[in-house]
Amino acid sequence: MSSLFQLWLPILVTAALVFIASSLIHMVFKWHNSDYKKLPNEDDVRAVLRAGALVPGQYVLPHCVDMKAMQNDGMRQKYIDGPIGFLTVKQNGVPSMGSALMLWFVFNIVVASVAAGVALQAYTLKGDVNQIAHIVGILSFVAYAGGGVQAGIWMGKPWGSVAKDLLDGLIYAIVSALTFMWLWP
Repeated sequence: MSSLFQLWLPILVTAALVFIASSLIHMVFKWHNSDYKKLPNEDDVRAVLRAGALVPGQYVLPHCVDMKAMQNDGMRQKYIDGPIGFLTVKQNGVPSMGSALMLWFVFNIVVASVAAGVALQAYTLKGDVNQIAHIVGILSFVAYAGGGVQAGIWMGKPWGSVAKDLLDGLIYAIVSALTFMWLWP
């Protein structure tokens, strides 16, 4: 564990550089903007949802308690009629990017720390930096890109959007690998 503390510099620099890369992707290049569509009757939908007094959480429609309920003709008809969707409801109020950005940076530190720990376990501090960068890149890619694929499979996230998540993950993985290659003690 004490050797992991010797990797504080590549861990923090990696987290910062991934944070910067993410900021460029989302605020300069904005290639994810087209992933989010506006409902044609947004105000009507918002009014219905507001009337339902939803608490923050995840919702699915139609809501099916278990696969046994799928045998019910009424439930099956709901799926046929549609729409089928997943909805995440957040707390009301003007969004604060500060806390989300802080959590994103902490997540970047966690990803870099786990990758550093695995690389250290596999290669020690005296290991070949090319092999270290390779394993850091692979682990970082899985950490950053895996969630998008799961959302595509289970939540119906459009595959074009998943492809962009994979590209993001690849960029973050390359940044991570190169940073560890550069700063490995």
